[in-house]
Amino acid sequence: MFEKLKARIKSTSFVENYGKMLPYVRPYWIRALFAVLITIPIGGMDAVIAWSLKPYMDVVMVEKNASSTWFIPFLIIVFSCLQSSLSYMATYLNTWVGRKIANDVKIDLFDKLMHYDAAFFDKTTSGNIVFRFNNDVDAACNGLLSNMKLFTTRLFSSLSLIGVLFYNSWQLAIIAVIVLLGALYPLTTVRRRIKSIMDKSVFSGSAVVTYYNETFSGNRIISSYNLYDYQNARFKDTLNSVFKLGMKMIQRTGMMSPLMHFIVSLGIAAVIWTGSHLIVTQQITSGNFVSFIAALIMLYNPIKSIGNNFNNVQMSLMAMERVFSLMGGHPAVQDRENARELKEIRQKIEYKNVCFEYIKDKPVLKNINLTAKTGEKIALVGNSGGGKTTLVNLLPRFYDVTSGQILIDGTDVRDFTVHSLRDKISVVFQDNFLFAGTIRENILLGNEGASAEEIENAVKCACLDEFVATLDKGLDTEIGERGILLSGGQKQRIAIARAFLKNAPIVILDEATSALDNKSEAIVQQAIDNLMTDRTVFVIAHRLSTVRHADKIVVVNYGQIVEEGTHEELLAKENGVYASLYHAQLK
Repeated sequence: MFEKLKARIKSTSFVENYGKMLPYVRPYWIRALFAVLITIPIGGMDAVIAWSLKPYMDVVMVEKNASSTWFIPFLIIVFSCLQSSLSYMATYLNTWVGRKIANDVKIDLFDKLMHYDAAFFDKTTSGNIVFRFNNDVDAACNGLLSNMKLFTTRLFSSLSLIGVLFYNSWQLAIIAVIVLLGALYPLTTVRRRIKSIMDKSVFSGSAVVTYYNETFSGNRIISSYNLYDYQNARFKDTLNSVFKLGMKMIQRTGMMSPLMHFIVSLGIAAVIWTGSHLIVTQQITSGNFVSFIAALIMLYNPIKSIGNNFNNVQMSLMAMERVFSLMGGHPAVQDRENARELKEIRQKIEYKNVCFEYIKDKPVLKNINLTAKTGEKIALVGNSGGGKTTLVNLLPRFYDVTSGQILIDGTDVRDFTVHSLRDKISVVFQDNFLFAGTIRENILLGNEGASAEEIENAVKCACLDEFVATLDKGLDTEIGERGILLSGGQKQRIAIARAFLKNAPIVILDEATSALDNKSEAIVQQAIDNLMTDRTVFVIAHRLSTVRHADKIVVVNYGQIVEEGTHEELLAKENGVYASLYHAQLK
């Protein structure tokens, strides 16, 4: 009973996954249907060729009369050409539709990927994303109609050939069908044999891609620390794992084709032995027997190699399951029902008893209470790893609080739409990401509809104008992938110009100058001062000299606010944490 239930669940999963694919097939359904329909004559023509051998053998070979069957060889040639043409058309249409569907699925998955919360990217490697969001889609969608073509062709070919078998001899046909069912039985165990290995193969394959990405992004670290042997050893270990998994796959499935070949050989032997008896006893003619053998070989030959094809089919189906598991997933951070637009910020931002943890029962923030009035500059300082960045990341909902509330004018930020909330916040990180393209294109990400005057003002306020003036192509200068052709200070100023164009009322500065030299820091700091004007600002600072003029300085240590006040108030505290940090930096 349990096995039947499990089989039913698998069948339901198969049907459900193909059902989920229907919306992607629908725009191309005419071509998809035509691709499937033309496989019917492809399969049926095998039977015509086998059937034509009976009259040919009986008339020509037995009766020695060739005049009435002269057209049969030409008929076979015509049917073979027609079959080849239809097969080409089916392959072309299947590939066209499969790739169109794959593109549509990738577009939806890419959109979903962009909207996943930060926690997803914290736990997922780049290789895993490439495999699950790209390679699995190709395997699932390109295999979708190819599998359908394979099985439709095989189905109608088998049915028509079985018809030829029964036409020529029902006795031999019964033997052939019994052997056919026996040869197909091993296929029922394929999924169970390869499921666990496929899951591990996806993980190992994604690890290989991750190493390529790490080597690309970390090439200077590898060179400067001479990590060639280290990285190579890790890569070799992963490749060995992939190799072992591939060999396990062969161990579990490689015997199916030889086993099916052996069973088919038994069937052919039984048919020849029984057929010889039927010819001698004149129950069938020589033409019946030759036609039967031709149909049998046409029926059995694909069966002998179908094991490998069936493995690919199962891999395609499992890839489809993984794709739709992604489709069915939802980011932890998303709009609540009836969430409303955040129009403006009139009074204050308030953290109220906020607690947060990345890992359950391991708190990062503990009962944070903090108020920032509109237009105030709030500086967050404290020990490294104390929770400063986490605290500001909760405001634009990169993560959601574990408990407590973050309020804007008394309304929980979770009651606003994520889009409208983030539209009111500009973030300048310590290591800002720049996209491949030009300086202008990267600045315009803050406001794609900005006018030339607004761009010029943003460039000037970000102290970027003098640098741009030295470039032959000015703002249209290519900066390379991740802005590799720029210095740290130049990248920061482009990010600040981008924030200027966005013109959001809240600005978050996450150690925006900590990685710069003194000269670059002075220029970037001037740009930051311009950006902070008339805005509510949260600035995380490592160098305390840069936050002396903040309206409020908040000291965060080990996930708790231990002090807050102005620079003068905190310095006046005897044995205060801020005073100790400040004097230590002066020394």
